[in-house]
Amino acid sequence: METAQQEAAEKAREQQTTWYGEPLGTLFRRLITDLGLNQARLAVVLGLSAPMLSQLMSGQRAKIGNPAVVQRVRALQDLAAEVRAGRVSAAEATAAMEEIRRDAGGNVLGTSSTARTTGTGVPANPSKRVVREIQALLRSVSDAGEIQSASRMLADTHPELAEFLRVYGSARTREAVEHYERHQG
Repeated sequence: METAQQEAAEKAREQQTTWYGEPLGTLFRRLITDLGLNQARLAVVLGLSAPMLSQLMSGQRAKIGNPAVVQRVRALQDLAAEVRAGRVSAAEATAAMEEIRRDAGGNVLGTSSTARTTGTGVPANPSKRVVREIQALLRSVSDAGEIQSASRMLADTHPELAEFLRVYGSARTREAVEHYERHQG
């Protein structure tokens, strides 16, 4: 029979899957492996205390309360994908992580943000920066499940707004960037 703590941790991991696409323990362990980090270094890059990171990984806490940390997680996920694909070296990844640690969470809608680089010498994608800011803002006021519910409620009367909520509130960053770039003009 499960204890109350185990049940609470399982519920937290289920909520994390709804909010972040998978339990944070799984997501963070993948980042640690892909980026060659340890748990303490990941906490520093994310801007979390080591105990807070541990609590999120174990399911003692369900939600990342700081939108800037959510933005850093997404930036690290993108960086890890680049490393896995062989497009970014270990040295470039280290520089990029330092920039993520310093810069994520600022106002990415400003002009100085679009002039930044990823730490690899390649200009940062301004569309991705804007999308991440929108995602962080939406996810700071509601979880993915609530955003999806609101999207469904608006679908018949306000389909464009419903699509916006669905894409930016609960879809992957790549899909949101594609949506954003299609609707610029």
